Formats: sequence, structure tokens, C-alpha cells
Amino acid sequence: MSEFKIPFGGRAHNYTEEEIESVVSVMRTGGTLTQGAHRVEFEERLKSYSGAANAFVVNSATSALELAATLCQLDSRAEIVIPGHTFTSSAYPFAKHGVKIVWADIDSNTHVVSLAQIEKLVSDQTRAILVPHLYGYGCDMNPIREFAAQKNLILIEDAAQAFGVEVDNQKVGTFGDFGIFSFHSHKNITTLGEGGAVLVKDDALADLVPMLRHNGHCSFSEPRDDYWIPAMGNLDIPQKDEKLLWPGNYCLGEAECALGTRLLKRADKINSEKRKRAIQFIDELAEFNELRFVRENTRRHNYHLLAAEVIGIDRDAFIRRMAGHHRIQCVVQYYPLYRYPFYKKIGLGDANCPLTDRYFDRMVSFPFSHLLDEAELDQILEATKESVRHLRS
Repeated sequence: MSEFKIPFGGRAHNYTEEEIESVVSVMRTGGTLTQGAHRVEFEERLKSYSGAANAFVVNSATSALELAATLCQLDSRAEIVIPGHTFTSSAYPFAKHGVKIVWADIDSNTHVVSLAQIEKLVSDQTRAILVPHLYGYGCDMNPIREFAAQKNLILIEDAAQAFGVEVDNQKVGTFGDFGIFSFHSHKNITTLGEGGAVLVKDDALADLVPMLRHNGHCSFSEPRDDYWIPAMGNLDIPQKDEKLLWPGNYCLGEAECALGTRLLKRADKINSEKRKRAIQFIDELAEFNELRFVRENTRRHNYHLLAAEVIGIDRDAFIRRMAGHHRIQCVVQYYPLYRYPFYKKIGLGDANCPLTDRYFDRMVSFPFSHLLDEAELDQILEATKESVRHLRS
């Protein structure tokens, strides 16, 4: 038995019978279990859903970011601006290429990065900007896109938490040169635990992705009289501007692709239902000034996570009360990356991000998955109210 009555949870939702059957069907009848027709269909549906020119499914959002980092072709002389308040996968694929990360602060109201934080950090060495749509909230992308174009900077959107989110009637992930999605177990839609996708704006770069995704596999340039001579398939190393790009194995299986195709049908419904619940939750706590939420009742927020800034009471005491007295597991996200030994060891421990530090030291994230029923949400609400009242006194 879990020590928590309501744990934070690692699973986002249940699957419909149609979705379950799509996986079972692949298990029973699939001619191949990877790199087949379901992958093709999933990618076509993603392009149609997002409005992107090119979409490629992979086994995780981290793999998608690895592909983007490879295609950016940045070296140790380059800098990339990344918020310190994000998940580590946003950053380390670029650090692996020797790129210097310059940590950006966040906006004090939205808790995501904006142009105001980015533009003051851009130098002659800056080659790229990475924008995470954290918590499921869409950043203000048009000013950032215009600035990136003006400065000739590569723009990467980490929309791992923001699938289906729209800013100015455009899906996030399609503003930049690259857009990243995650279908991890905790996201609003998930392909059996892991999965991701990368959107690529430039067609020439998109042509390189299949080889990079699948070990450098490609077709032979000349026809063969015997299909097995010299081998079943050719291998090559993709090149960009005469530079070699090392491939990997980032493929997503056919069962996951079949499931993802079905899930796209109700992605907007899941987002809408979570947003409605989030707004109800936030409004129920309107009189509690100790908790400050980002309230956004539009498609700009999918409420992948439900987080608040704790003001006027001790944040850790609040979490202890929720956990110890009510057995409800709240958590704290995201530890500023520059504080981790990981980034300090590679020389990326310096940052001037006071708003990031302040928000992290005050923030709390509530259990908030699509799996929670109304009774459980009511329990979280009542426990929250009691905990705040208790700490007031």
C-alpha cells in the first residue's frame, strides 16, 4: 500500500478500448514491430494535427532533442540561451556537443521564459535559443520568433509538456526551426510509457532525420541484381555543410505508433477536460492568497501540471502538512539546472536568474492527472484549504 492516499503519480490517463485494441492488433498481426506502416500513419497524423511540414516520431522527447542538437551543428565556440528552469533534457543534448549554455531567467507571472529574458543574453557567439513551454503553458512565441529571425538564430521549442497548446491560434512546436513533443507516461497523451516527436521546418534537414534516427540506414544508390548483395541495407553517415552527423537508434515501435495515432483523436478533449478542472480548482482557492496560480482558460494552457507559488506561509511546511496529515503527495519542480552537480561539473554552474531561484524556492506542484476523479480532486482541495488555514495560525 502506498504511503500516500493520493500520490503524485506517474501515469496520466487510462486508455479506451479502441486504443487498447490498436496495440493488441499490432501484437497479433503486425508484419513488423518497428519502422512500419503505423509509424508512417502516426507521422502523417501529427503533421495534419500540428500543421508542421515535417514530423518524425522517436522513442522519447530526449531523443528528439538529441536529433535537434545534432542538426543544429553547433560547436564549442557557440552559445545557446536556455532557461535554467526546465527539465534537464532541454539542455544536456547541447552540452554534449560542447555548446556553452547561457542560462535565462523566467517571467515572474508565467514562470516561463519570454523575450525580455532572452534578448539581454544574446551575444556575438549566440547561435540558438531554446524555449520550453513548461507546465503546459505556451510562451509568447511571436516576439521570440521575430527576434530569432532578426538575429539569424536557430529557434528550438521544447513543447514536451505542451502538446496541443496554441499561442495566437498556432500550435506550439511550429513556431521554431525545431519543435519537440513528449509522449512520456506522465504527459497528457502517452504512448505506453515513452515516446516523442520532432518537428523540423527545413526540408533539407528533414531529409536527414530517417538516417539519423535509424543507425545511418539508407538505400543503395544503384539497383542490385540480387537483393542480398552486398547486404540487406546500406549504411552511410549523413552530412550537413560537409560535416558528418553521427546517427543513433531513436525508433518508436509500431504498437506505440498505432496507439499514438488513436490518441490524437482525443488529445484536445483530454486537454480541455484538464483545463476545465484546473480552472475549477484554482477558482475554488481564490480566497487563499497564499497560493498564486497561473490561470489561463484558453488553449494556451493544457495544464499538464498544476503548480502554484506559495506566498506568506512556509512552502515546505505546507508540503509536510499535505503529505503527513492528509497523505497527499505534492512535489517541487524544477530544480534550477545550474544548481545541480551535473552542470557545475561541466562548467555550467554560473547563472543570474533571481526569479527562477525565487520561484523554485516557493513553488508546489499538486497531483493532477486525467486519472483523478472528482472525489479525489475534492480531497486535494479540502486538504489544501485546511493546510493553509493551519499554517496561518
